[in-house]
Formats: sequence, C-alpha cells, structure tokens
Amino acid sequence: MTDEPAVRELRLVVTAADYEAALHFYRDVLGLTERAAFSSPDGRVTILDAGRATLELTDPNHAAFIDEVEVGRRVAGHVRVAFQVDDSVATTSKLAAAGAEVVAEPTRTPWNSLNSRLEAPGALQLTLFTELDD
Repeated sequence: MTDEPAVRELRLVVTAADYEAALHFYRDVLGLTERAAFSSPDGRVTILDAGRATLELTDPNHAAFIDEVEVGRRVAGHVRVAFQVDDSVATTSKLAAAGAEVVAEPTRTPWNSLNSRLEAPGALQLTLFTELDD
C-alpha cells in the first residue's frame, strides 16, 4: 500500500459557447494563469491554473443552507464553482465590470468568510470567498 494519492489533479471542464469571452473573463480578469493551450481544426481548449483544488460534496439541505447564507434564497444548480481570493469585495466588482452578474454582494458567513455569488461566463455560478482572520 502506498501513501501516494490515487488522484493527482482535479480538472473542472467547462464548455463555453462564447469561448473567447470565457477565456478573457477567467484568464485576463479573474487572473487564472494559462498552463497549456491546444487547438484542432474544429476548436480550442485552454487549461487554466486555479491553484489547489478540492471537491466539496454537500447534500441538498446543506446546499440550500449555503445559498440562504450567501444569497438569501435557493439559486445554485447542482454545480457551483468557488474561488478563494484575497479580496472578495474588490474581485466581485472587477468581475461584475467584466460582465458577470452579481447575484449577491459579499456577505460574512457563519464559517467566517466573506462570500459573494455571481453568474459568470460558461454558465457557471461562482462563489468568491475570502477567509477572515477575526
């Protein structure tokens, strides 16, 4: 038996109808660094580095609780992408200026983070969160 993890990387694959707009939003505005890009005669793919990845599993009741805390009502589908950022207030404004729809402004959560919710390119609902010290 080895102590090495069976999975080396979590890669979330998003098919975006407006590839250029999604690439601009996530790479140029949010600041994810480009790790690789490939093309074929029929299309393109870009792999962006989003730092450490985790898979957060929740049951429907807790998902509803998270939505209630962050937004005030149930809004997320079965997949929501969360990015830890240094300043969720500033990043929310920056992404809104780049075309994301703000669903909920940054809100302090019971788990001591400042979370906002946005609808973003690629039909993704995003949570931006900043861990608070106090």
